[in-house]
Amino acid sequence: MTNPSLVIKADPQSLDQALAADMPVLMWFSANGESPMADVSKALEAASKDYASRLKVFTVDTAKYPDLKERFQVGKQPLLVGWHQGEQVKRRPRPWAADVQSIADALAKLAPVIKQEKQESDSSEEQKEKQPVMMHDKPVHVTDDTFENEVINSELPVLIDFWAEWCGPCRMVAPTLEKLAGEYVGKVKIAKVDVDNNPGLAQAFRIMSIPTLMFIKQGKIVGQTAGALPEATLRDALEQLIALEIPSDN
Repeated sequence: MTNPSLVIKADPQSLDQALAADMPVLMWFSANGESPMADVSKALEAASKDYASRLKVFTVDTAKYPDLKERFQVGKQPLLVGWHQGEQVKRRPRPWAADVQSIADALAKLAPVIKQEKQESDSSEEQKEKQPVMMHDKPVHVTDDTFENEVINSELPVLIDFWAEWCGPCRMVAPTLEKLAGEYVGKVKIAKVDVDNNPGLAQAFRIMSIPTLMFIKQGKIVGQTAGALPEATLRDALEQLIALEIPSDN
């Protein structure tokens, strides 16, 4: 006997009730009444089971409910929307299974925390305080969802490489960044942001050309340059980043 699906086939009434509640909502919209691709369907099922107490997952047949198609501005491709407390949190046209997982993970963090979870969270925070800073000897791939933790809250200064697979100069500078990540382990974190997969970050930082290299220390942008820099120039820039003193806000 197969387990019943936790993914809800939405109608306007059930969807409105869910959107008005405190629990986050993940919605997959068809473009013309089609079903989700097999891998996307599995990802929706997994999200609904993994976060059963923290997230509602819906599929919406826009052929059956054209008003919902217009309301959420569904175009010619399927659409994935994350919703919480009356606001759209995430939006991905033509989503892949990885998008489902990524947005579900982000939404689950917004769910109301019950008392038991709060106690467990407090205990986890105490454990984190005792743990040393994680060292990376290779570039860290950062996403829209992990940027704040990996970059803004990093105890180490960070060099971010905004790049894309199709970018020739990006491929030229990549081996140098790999090498420097190993040499500067524990001194500088080197992060990479794929602008195609993380358009939110690219838009937030107004990345107009790639590669763009951005230098951040104590959560503040202290430098930015475009183009594939030579190894010697990058090495000098990292040394300056390490030595740089950030004035106190007080």
